[in-house]
Amino acid sequence: VQLQAYGGGLVQAGGSLRLSCSASGRLYNMGWFRQAPGKEREFVAAINYSGTTTYYADSVKGRFTISRENAKNTLYLQMNSLKPEDTATYYCAGARVISTRFVDYNYWGQGTLVTVSS
Repeated sequence: VQLQAYGGGLVQAGGSLRLSCSASGRLYNMGWFRQAPGKEREFVAAINYSGTTTYYADSVKGRFTISRENAKNTLYLQMNSLKPEDTATYYCAGARVISTRFVDYNYWGQGTLVTVSS
């Protein structure tokens, strides 16, 4: 499965963006991770195949929403109330189990850059 994330861009603090991740095939349990310059990749959100279970990092809880449309093989991340510290390259990834752990994800897309200006 090949994944491609898109939808990033430059936004002012307090603004919103919606990231999308398209897949060449069936989506598995999916997640979003992000990596800021000079920092390690960190978990953002995860969703199981049916969409009935979601996990969020504490730093984004209440502001970000992960969702999916299996019929379109597409994953989304709605990001509201963005903060400068949300600036990072965002990656979508697929795993055989829903997880918050980087090591559990086998499929990775190319990232999309989100820049939040203050």
